[in-house]
Amino acid sequence: MDCNTMQTLLHPYLDGELDLMTSLQVEEHLRTCASCELAYQNFQVLREGLRDSALYFQPPANLEARVLSPMRRAEAPRRPSFRLGSWRRWSTAAVLLVAVGLSWRLAHAPAPLPDDRALEQEIVSSHVRSLMGSHLADIASSSHHTVKPWFSGKLDYSPPVDDLGAQGFPLIGGRLDYLNGRPVAALIYRRQKHLINLFVWPAKAGDSNGAGETKAMESQGYHLIHWNAAGMTYWSISDLNPSELSSFVQLYQAQDQPPARPASK
Repeated sequence: MDCNTMQTLLHPYLDGELDLMTSLQVEEHLRTCASCELAYQNFQVLREGLRDSALYFQPPANLEARVLSPMRRAEAPRRPSFRLGSWRRWSTAAVLLVAVGLSWRLAHAPAPLPDDRALEQEIVSSHVRSLMGSHLADIASSSHHTVKPWFSGKLDYSPPVDDLGAQGFPLIGGRLDYLNGRPVAALIYRRQKHLINLFVWPAKAGDSNGAGETKAMESQGYHLIHWNAAGMTYWSISDLNPSELSSFVQLYQAQDQPPARPASK
């Protein structure tokens, strides 16, 4: 089973819709393919997030009464002499009630997340997952001469890796991750007891951020800074305060790139 086939089977596998033999083949592939395993974990995180009751809208308890009350008042005087007609009108009322309910649900359904927001949530999920168990680093080293070559042959690009230990942000390793529909490099840095994930992958043509311009944001208690430079896109995330995370980004950019412009929110 190849990775393309896996992409079509992950959702049915998560929903328990595959037969036994296909499920065993999927599990065998997940044990041997780090990229598909990461995609599978991402889907699991997303699935758990969608189960959050805050995403669902409960109609007001009196909605049914508010819809039926005017109809009942209109029907009441004629009900005894037009029984067949009443059934037809009740059927019409039922159809209208269903239509109103569906319209209400659609009007208040959560709007699809824009691409940037969805990617931001992916990054937060990957950062949180990296802090759990032993998934922080596939290659643990403080030397960029060790971490950078480790990605060779695992990615179709070479991420810039710098050691900022002298500036108070030592490199502690790297790993493969899966974001934005592709395998990406994750570099891990430390600031005292705080960990920083720096995700790096080739930028797409037309990415919104100009070269060197940074964009800062906050999500679920974590601070994120995003920028594009030299054909790469970068996302840093940590529970560090915004000032120290911004200092880390500026130091990283200063290694190989022009100084960053001030972060905008």
